[in-house]
Amino acid sequence: MGQFWIFVRKEMWHILRDKQTLFVLLGMPISQILIFGFALSNEVKNSKIAILDHSKDLTTQQLIKRIESSKYFEITDYLSHSSEIEESFKKGDIKLAIIFSPDFEKNLYHSHEASVQFIADGTDPNVGTTLVNYGSAIIRDYQDELLGEKKLPYQIKPEVRMIYNEQLNASYNFVPGVMAMVLLLVCSLMTSVAIVREKELGTMEVLLASPLNPFFVVISKSIPYLFISIFNILSILFLSYFILEVPIRGSVFLLIAESILFIITSLSLGLFVSSIAKTQTSAMFGTLIGLFMPTLMFSGFMFPIDNMPVPMQILSNIIPSKWFFIIVKSIMIKGLGYMSIWKETLILVLFTILMIFISVKKFNKRLDIE
Repeated sequence: MGQFWIFVRKEMWHILRDKQTLFVLLGMPISQILIFGFALSNEVKNSKIAILDHSKDLTTQQLIKRIESSKYFEITDYLSHSSEIEESFKKGDIKLAIIFSPDFEKNLYHSHEASVQFIADGTDPNVGTTLVNYGSAIIRDYQDELLGEKKLPYQIKPEVRMIYNEQLNASYNFVPGVMAMVLLLVCSLMTSVAIVREKELGTMEVLLASPLNPFFVVISKSIPYLFISIFNILSILFLSYFILEVPIRGSVFLLIAESILFIITSLSLGLFVSSIAKTQTSAMFGTLIGLFMPTLMFSGFMFPIDNMPVPMQILSNIIPSKWFFIIVKSIMIKGLGYMSIWKETLILVLFTILMIFISVKKFNKRLDIE
């Protein structure tokens, strides 16, 4: 074991001497968690809208004030004719137009029926639908106040409650996703490049020919990145809890243990990439394209897996970050224990063992050939 730790110390000194790489390894997780936590959100706020009020009565003015006071809307234009609506959309000045029908107040109080039209920009369907839902909710709230104690003959009034994330804070979803993405990139990318660099310099054959077992030679290259990634995990959790106010409802010890397991899984992926790549460039592109894109697409972080076609849902099962994403959300947000995530944990363990076995076999084969 003394020789093993000599190899580990050698790799650690190499990392510490490379100040730029060390800055990336330690700085990227912090910057990513802050960027994703503050800049990225599935909420739609301060959307520019236009109002066309054909009625101009007290009721429509009250509704317009409510819309204007909402954090979701910013009224940028008051239109005077319906022909101006399309022109505003073409210029990109607005995302939504709200049109109040003529005699709105009169129809509401006499005929008990008045119409409001929402015209949304459909180039981004999610944003358009969200804005219409926000506007409709404001109208419904006003209508409920008008009804007061009066009850309709038949009324179905749903009561909605969001468990685990009552305020629909987007950070609750992005923090677990960023943890999976950052750990996978740092561990797999840096490990694969570090080993392939030895191949390019011609020193890998020397290392593999040493008295130390090839398995320990390969693993020793990954140990420093394990320590760095553990530090990254602690910094991400610190920023998430104290800056982004994302709770840790479950066991912190279990969360860190599962994170270390995923770090080892990511390191094994880096070993696998390095076993088949011949140059640092190919290792880098292989990691970015082969691991980063699937993590972004198939982990459930950015896009719901249930909405994907069945073949893609099946494909997502071989993406380790998908299972880690489920684990982190279960522990941090739901406060669940190990018995709720044992299946995902087992999958990561089996995946790690498989990748390490394949990687070491390939390195052994390389040594035998040489």
